[in-house]
Formats: sequence, C-alpha cells, structure tokens
Amino acid sequence: MSARLYLDWNATVPLRDEARAAMTLAMDVIGNPSSVHSEGRAAKALMERAREEISAAFGADGADLVFTSGTTEASALALAGRGLHCGGVEHSAVSAWCHEVLPVSGEGRVTVTDPGQSTLQLANPETGIVQDLPEGLAVSDLTQGMGKLPVAFNWLGCDMGLVSAHKFGGPRGIGALFLKRGLDVEAKLKGGGQEMGRRSGTENLIGIAGMAAAARAAARDLADGTWEEVARIRDILESALFAGTEGIISGGIISPSKGQARLPNTLCIVAPGWKGETQVMAMDLAGFAVSAGSACSSGKVRGSKVLGAMGYGDQAGHMIRISIGPGVSEENVLRFAEAWTRAYGKARARAA
Repeated sequence: MSARLYLDWNATVPLRDEARAAMTLAMDVIGNPSSVHSEGRAAKALMERAREEISAAFGADGADLVFTSGTTEASALALAGRGLHCGGVEHSAVSAWCHEVLPVSGEGRVTVTDPGQSTLQLANPETGIVQDLPEGLAVSDLTQGMGKLPVAFNWLGCDMGLVSAHKFGGPRGIGALFLKRGLDVEAKLKGGGQEMGRRSGTENLIGIAGMAAAARAAARDLADGTWEEVARIRDILESALFAGTEGIISGGIISPSKGQARLPNTLCIVAPGWKGETQVMAMDLAGFAVSAGSACSSGKVRGSKVLGAMGYGDQAGHMIRISIGPGVSEENVLRFAEAWTRAYGKARARAA
C-alpha cells in the first residue's frame, strides 16, 4: 500500500526543521519582552532580531512589521472600518471588511480603479492566479505569494501587506502586518500597548522565533530555484490530467498556452458532473489530501466563491485544488493523476 500524499500546501505547509529548532530554543527564553530586567531584555532582543530577519527575507527593510496571530487578525487590523473595495476572489478574511465591487474577469483578473481605496491579493489560494498590484494600493493579502514568488514588499507598491507564517513553513498562530514607514493603524486589541501601540498582548515569542527561521529558509529556497522545480512538477501533473481525461477545465488557467501568471505549485481543475467535496472524499480514501477550495471554506458544502466570481456558475461546485511543495516528486503527482483519472472515469460512468 502506497504512503499517503499531502497535496494541500496552500492550506498549510509542513513545519520546517529550522522553525522547529528555533522554537525549541525560544522555549528556554523565560523573560517577557516588555519587562525591563535582563531576562526581559533578552526576550525583546530575540523578538526584535526576528522582526529584522522577517523584514529582510521579504524585502520589507525600512517598513514597520506588527506581529499578529495570523492573516485573519492582520486583515482586521488593516481593514476594519475603512470600507475599501475588493473583488469577489479575495479570501473571506479580507472580503468580510470590504465592499465586493471590483470587476473580475473570466481569467480571474481584478480591475482596480482606485488603488488607494482598494485591496487586492497578490495570489489566489484556489486558482493560483497572480495579480498585477497597482502602485498606491491600500492593502494586499500577500499570504500565498510570500515565500513562493520572488517578490519584495518594498517594490510591490502597496501600503500594507498581510502574511501568515504557516504558509511558508512556520508555525500556525503567528503572522504579521507590514506597513510602509509613517503609516499607522488603530489598535483593535487594547491593553498594554505592545507592538508600537498597534496590537496589545504579550507577544508570541516562540511563534515569532519559528516564523523568522521559516522566513529565512523560504528566502533561501527562492534563491536556490526550489520553486522553479516545483513548477516543473506541477506542469507534469497538469499535462497528465489533460492527457487522461476529457472535459476538464483548468480553473483560472483556461489554457496553459496563455501563459497566465500563477503560483508555481497550484493547479485548480473543474470536473463537470463531479462535485468537489465528492472528489475530495474519493481522493482521501485513495490516500491523497486535496481540497475543494481555501482551507477556511472547503469544509462547507457550497461552490467555490472564487470560481463563481469568475463566471463559472454551477461548475464552481465541481472544483478541486491541488497544491504541492518541495519534495513532491514526479512519481508522486503521476500516481495522483492516475488515481484521480480512474475515479473521474467511474464517476462519469455512474452519471451516464
């Protein structure tokens, strides 16, 4: 029996060894970063060093970095009460605070007419589509792109950026809001005034240490061409699925020859007549972990909001997302393609 294969990297990434080691060391740092004694100063020094390392890894030198519990909290900190505009492809953590009025094309491209009053994601977690961020954009959800794409916060042109550590191999429960120097946000958590008065509460030093180690490793992987190899494996999977079936629409890519910019690890496919949640269950039983959308919504029985915004109609409910990472081999994805193609053939035969 073959070992299970994890193909849901956009939901969460396996914890990096570097992050685990850094967190273990941080557990022995007993001080509170807000305390003024020697132990407190040691804890604060560790935290500030981590802040600098994360900023350097993601090209945010000179920007402010506010630690949060993740992208959801960073979204609230950046967006609550501002009434910004967004498109229907944004993650619900972002769209919950915005007006979904920006038009979305059938290829998943969002048209921004007023950047200073808008938010736009860097990359979509379901389709993998990478957006062109306009200069002066108020906020961008960078969660899926940072660590996978060779980008830097300082040259993306946005005022604020949202990131979450577990998307690039850090621990869950820690993230950050990047702000251009000179900008400010109103604290949503009141109390001791930590994080420059923007986010009260004792900082998660262990999570911060793990996030910094993961950020350093993610920057190294990009420099080493790791994600170029991931893209090569993803393309092999896509070719195998297209060769083995008929009637598949590749969500958000339509035709690989169009050269649509997308994440190097993501494949979104629509299988007409086969519900996404049924596909997920069938693949789970076959030993493969995939999803029917972003992790925060895939457990709910409904069609993809993202594909719905792109005009897929009822077919939005027939989508699955396959997202891979370093270490997933050609043999792995071909094994998945064979299992999925076989299961889809059976599903179509039952429906005939």
